Amino acid sequence: MERVCFVLKVRQERLTEYRERHRAVWPEMLAALGAAGWRDYSLFLRDDGLLVGYLETEDFAAARAAMAATGVNARWQAEMAPYFESLNGAGPDDAMAPLTEIFHLD
Repeated sequence: MERVCFVLKVRQERLTEYRERHRAVWPEMLAALGAAGWRDYSLFLRDDGLLVGYLETEDFAAARAAMAATGVNARWQAEMAPYFESLNGAGPDDAMAPLTEIFHLD
């Protein structure tokens, strides 16, 4: 099982709206994430906009590819892109650069 952690930056002026959007994630998006192998997926948001994501999956590259192949993910990412800083033309999914795990207490 891979443990994946990534960071993104939510625009300060969109924090409240971003939080609201995640209180009502589309059921078809939740189903697609589960079907693609995303497990124990959590997002944490700091008041300055730092977003930390964590998930577990058998194969992160395969899990990302499976989500990229869904129409619901394309729609969700298009709606979420304006909430983020520094995507440099990439979508939020493409900007998820996993951090290197340096310690894990098992």
